Amino acid sequence: MASKDRILRLKEETRNNILHAALAIGKNEGWQALSMRKIADMIEYTAPIIYEYFDNKDAILSELTCKGFAHLSERMEKAKAKHRLPGKQLEAMWMAYWNFAFEEKEYYQLMLGVEMSCCVMKSTPSSMKKPSELISDVIRELMKSKKPSDDEICKWYYTFWSVVHGLISINIVRQGVSDEINQQVLSNALTGIIHTLST
Repeated sequence: MASKDRILRLKEETRNNILHAALAIGKNEGWQALSMRKIADMIEYTAPIIYEYFDNKDAILSELTCKGFAHLSERMEKAKAKHRLPGKQLEAMWMAYWNFAFEEKEYYQLMLGVEMSCCVMKSTPSSMKKPSELISDVIRELMKSKKPSDDEICKWYYTFWSVVHGLISINIVRQGVSDEINQQVLSNALTGIIHTLST
């Protein structure tokens, strides 16, 4: 039994090493530079061993995308937990989203296709839905007196997301605006949308 556990542990370790190597290549050289050969060279394995764990490069990118969404969700949940009022929760979660996009830029680019082609997944894993579900639940709470429909919640989620993701994308693609201006634009947008939802 002990040797079976050790084999499983080694397999999981190898799998994690492959993912860490892929992420390192993405951070250092960009996602377009990622290849199975580069991953194998980085962890000093042969390419066929990599294929024992992942069918192809897209499978690795899909796994990293799911991990990115899980990290983002965790940050958003922590931000939400610091506040009691739905309006403050929304603002805190979107600020956590913003910070994640720049602190984990390579993950964000992979997850949302900024300056690259997104990898295509056959179905949407639950980790990818979690951030939008967190936001939508708080929007529903904030608007509960109006008894909003699912379509109304969806509309407001996309209003928020369009503004925040759009501003992030502009900054990733074209630098030049100061952090102070970006923070002011973001704060004004979030405050304005939250005020509209609250009244």
